[in-house]
Amino acid sequence: MKSLLFPALLLIACRVFATPDSSILISVPDQKLVLVQNGVRVAEYPVSTSRYGIGDRFGSYATPVGWMEVATKIGDNAPLGSVFKGRRRTGEILRPNAPGRDPIVTRILWLRGLESASRNAYERAIYIHGTPVERLIGRPVSYGCIRMRSRDVADLYRQVDVGTKVHIIPASLRRALSGLAVNAPRGNEPG
Repeated sequence: MKSLLFPALLLIACRVFATPDSSILISVPDQKLVLVQNGVRVAEYPVSTSRYGIGDRFGSYATPVGWMEVATKIGDNAPLGSVFKGRRRTGEILRPNAPGRDPIVTRILWLRGLESASRNAYERAIYIHGTPVERLIGRPVSYGCIRMRSRDVADLYRQVDVGTKVHIIPASLRRALSGLAVNAPRGNEPG
């Protein structure tokens, strides 16, 4: 099954990354997010996916894999560290690694699933969002969402629009991106 899955992932990635817009690729094993614009890899950020593994079942706290899109952006112009509860700012601001709670902070990119493997993402409130617990970024510690450092999620938020495609994969970035023209501009070569 793995041998059939990997070529399919590459074929799909080629189609998405060849389009003249932004796409996000997230690797669960690498705990990394890559932003691709116009077929060029423009940014890479460390992330944290779920401590409960991958999946899309309600109540699982797992990170769904597969194709999604940014359905809603929340947090325009909020200061870094702004706390959100129920997708609304509370007025509280937390600095990175502040002791105590672990709320959603800074920005929210709410994801909507586009296939059966991710169909419940929106109803499960799966987000790409900031966390004050930045020292744990790079390890799977979330409850299903994709966590980022506040400055990183604010940077990503600024560069993507509602409708941006997001692909969360259970494979390494190196393997998924090998052979694609997303690592550097290559002049006038076709994409």
